Amino acid sequence: MTDETGGEAPEAPEQDEGVDPVKSLENRVAELEKELQYSAAEMVNVRQRAAKERSEAMRYGGMSMALRMLPLVDSLEKALAASDGEGSEALGEGVRLTLEGARAALEAEGVSQIDVESSFDPTKMEAIATVPVSEGTVAGSVIEVVEVGYMYHDRVLRAARVIVAEGE
Repeated sequence: MTDETGGEAPEAPEQDEGVDPVKSLENRVAELEKELQYSAAEMVNVRQRAAKERSEAMRYGGMSMALRMLPLVDSLEKALAASDGEGSEALGEGVRLTLEGARAALEAEGVSQIDVESSFDPTKMEAIATVPVSEGTVAGSVIEVVEVGYMYHDRVLRAARVIVAEGE
């Protein structure tokens, strides 16, 4: 059969004589209901994921600010250590009070100092040097803290930089 332009006309879809049209429609409805259930489940998952991301953004949103504040705390600690023996008690007291205020503000936002125990913890510490084990020292123990580390809630904000005793 040809159409007015001289090309082949598309043929009408043939129906299989052995297929029940009601059964075919029931199958299609079942498929669409299944797709609807999958879509509804995906929407629930998207909402849960978004709520979790919002919660984490609120909890860890101040992390970059806290990270920028750590050098200030370090500088205040160094200034306080330097002013201890110079006789400038008023300046030393002012630096100490400023340092305490900065620490209190950071703690209120969820920043805490990493407690450096006697053994090295690679999840919270960075070994910047190793020294040979001396008498009474256990291999893998922290010898000296070079830079204090901090946690932000349950995440490492800055790893503690330490010197560790190495085994023989």
